[in-house]
Amino acid sequence: MELLAKAPVLGCAGKRQPGLPTGSVVGALGRLIRGAVPPPRVCGTPGGPPVTAPRVRLRDGRHLAYAESGVRKEDARFEVVISHGFTGSRLDTIRAAPEVAQELGVYMVGFDRAGYGQSDPNPNRSVKSAALDVEELADALGLGPKFYLIGISLGSHAVWGALKYIPDRIAGAAMMAPVVNYWWPGFPTDLAADVYAKQEVGDQWALRVSHHAPGILHWWMEQSWLPTSTVVAGTTPLPNRRDAEIRSKLKADGTFQHKMEQATQQGIHESYYRDMTVMFGKWEFDPMSLPEPPCPVHLWQGDEDGLVPVLLQRHLASRLSWINYHELPGTGHFLSSVPELGDTVLRTLFG
Repeated sequence: MELLAKAPVLGCAGKRQPGLPTGSVVGALGRLIRGAVPPPRVCGTPGGPPVTAPRVRLRDGRHLAYAESGVRKEDARFEVVISHGFTGSRLDTIRAAPEVAQELGVYMVGFDRAGYGQSDPNPNRSVKSAALDVEELADALGLGPKFYLIGISLGSHAVWGALKYIPDRIAGAAMMAPVVNYWWPGFPTDLAADVYAKQEVGDQWALRVSHHAPGILHWWMEQSWLPTSTVVAGTTPLPNRRDAEIRSKLKADGTFQHKMEQATQQGIHESYYRDMTVMFGKWEFDPMSLPEPPCPVHLWQGDEDGLVPVLLQRHLASRLSWINYHELPGTGHFLSSVPELGDTVLRTLFG
């Protein structure tokens, strides 16, 4: 373990740093080692977890589980789809006050992204499939020709996908502390590499394997002697006091473990690990090259976020003049815990 901790590591954005191997080394390892991935325990099948949530059936036969909040769909002035973050579920919300949702007339629906909770796995999951899942969910629920979309943390890749592949369906979009991909071409190589190197060693390796050798990610993450993701383990150093206190409480009362068990009940590979390979893999497009969409887009980011580097978020916002960037001072990553921020997001989104 000591050798790996001190081992050469790959610079991001394809940059080779002094003494570091190129991505081909990690890729070669991926071709040599193909860890066996356990088959998923699909909900509703023999031996699989039970289906207890409402679900919609997609064109390819998969199901998406969902949970509704806010006003009744029939009474809504605004319809919002929420794409949850890493380790999350259909039950995650932006925690807007019920009275604000009633005042504005907001219907909200969260859903288990593919492979999470009670939504069927998708072995071909991608940024594009995430966006199309959102579209199919909205159509199945009869949300109309346009709807609003909110992405939380890593779940914001579905928002970027929607802005790329289905922009005419989106009435407005918001991203809350959206995770970034260090390999997006729009990031200056030196900036991305410097920020990447500030991560914990295990996180650098986990992202590197996700990008260069996704076929061995499951094997890699299951080896106790290898440096792996502190985010999955819940041990990432969090500079923001509120974030640290929230995580400490969630781990102490068992909520952290319970959420993980629910999210990964069909298999950790189908949920967490596919999330990692999609988010940090090779994208078909660079979000910083997207044209201005036909809807307002807002992005909220804390300046003390220990999971998403604010320096990269600032650069992204500076590249996209149509992004309405809201930086929150003294704030970390868990934005849903910020008092009244959920109310602000809704009021801002609807303009």
